[in-house]
Amino acid sequence: MSSLTDRIRGIVTAGPAAFPARPGSPAHPAPADLSTLGGDWCGDCFVVDRRWSPSARYGKEAVGTFAQCLEEASAQAVLFAHDPPARAPFVFFDLETTGLSGGAGTQAFLVGCGRFDPEGGFVTRQFVLTRHVDERPLLERVAGELARAGALVTFNGKSFDASLLETRYLFHRLQWSVRCLPHVDVLHPARQFWKPVARSQGRDRAVDSPALRDHPCSLITLERQILGIRRTGDVPGFQVPGRYFHFVRTGDADPLAAVLDHNRRDLLSLAALTARLFHLARSGPEAARDAREAIALGRIYARAGHDDRACDAFSHALDRCRSPRGAFDLLRIDALRLLAVARRRTRRHDEAAACWRALLEIRGCPPAIVREATEGLAIHHEHRVRDLPAARLFALQSLETVEGVRPGWTAAVQHRLTRIDRKIGSKSEVGSLKFEV
Repeated sequence: MSSLTDRIRGIVTAGPAAFPARPGSPAHPAPADLSTLGGDWCGDCFVVDRRWSPSARYGKEAVGTFAQCLEEASAQAVLFAHDPPARAPFVFFDLETTGLSGGAGTQAFLVGCGRFDPEGGFVTRQFVLTRHVDERPLLERVAGELARAGALVTFNGKSFDASLLETRYLFHRLQWSVRCLPHVDVLHPARQFWKPVARSQGRDRAVDSPALRDHPCSLITLERQILGIRRTGDVPGFQVPGRYFHFVRTGDADPLAAVLDHNRRDLLSLAALTARLFHLARSGPEAARDAREAIALGRIYARAGHDDRACDAFSHALDRCRSPRGAFDLLRIDALRLLAVARRRTRRHDEAAACWRALLEIRGCPPAIVREATEGLAIHHEHRVRDLPAARLFALQSLETVEGVRPGWTAAVQHRLTRIDRKIGSKSEVGSLKFEV
């Protein structure tokens, strides 16, 4: 026990060695070998700047290609963050932290920011926390860097990076001005466009099922899938905090060099994926590689209120589904359902009804979708076609699968049936009176 106590005490009390101050060095001198990171001091903050040239290859494309795509499609950013609306210039933002739990005890020891310069190169600026007492000047420098952004772009930043950094600003009683910036979190659209489809018993699971939404969708996975990049010699995420703690205890910055390189690659991959998303939104469903991307694009349009563009995207998705009509295909089911909703929203009710009927023809269609389709057809035949017997049949069909329905749904269907029966009875009475006359 005493040896464990001594080890813990050594970790807690140990700090960077007392290195002699250099001329012009900050108030808190850095370890003598910090220059291995290739940065420089800005006051009490150590900053590392790097640049990829426009001609540098990154996966399948050149860096300048990403810059051009992003510039041409920058107006589409509002589709991904509209309150407040996102706009150029975009600053890509990523943290490396002392842990993943968040909270007041977790610090960001590396804040990475990236952007495209006017020549099409990709520039990164990384702020490194060399001593805990220098956190306040680091945060002040970061605030100045982010103030240049028209929109902040992160990967899972809304849930983690932004909230963690805000906690540190509040701890130091500094103003967190980033709260007012538009924030594009690429993780959420990336899940819709590119998350691998889970398979169960030879069938694809539903695109929007809870099980699929919770499936991991990491930046490195998307690099391989979309950008054609396979990292070699990269630092695993679980090693990052340990490398920083080693630096804090010993003053040896060599293990941090790989962490900074990992962070720079994350920033460039984030920028490349963002360019791809914005390019898809600008070019429309014709640029989608498959039905999955076309469906995701339609969702983006529908969420932004562009219903005609959404209908076009969902129609393209249906054309790209490979399975024959009536066969079980969850991409087809998803596209039909979303197209029916979008057409109903644009008051193309007959076309929406055709989609609902096509859903009912699919063998093994999920019960929830069947209920939605039969309910939509019951409403359509009652209020628009005025075919009450057909409306009654669809209402009865929707009651065949009541397992797992929301409270009150069955009562609503029963109320609809009662109303339809009353209308049918009224018509019968009117018809008999006319016959007697």
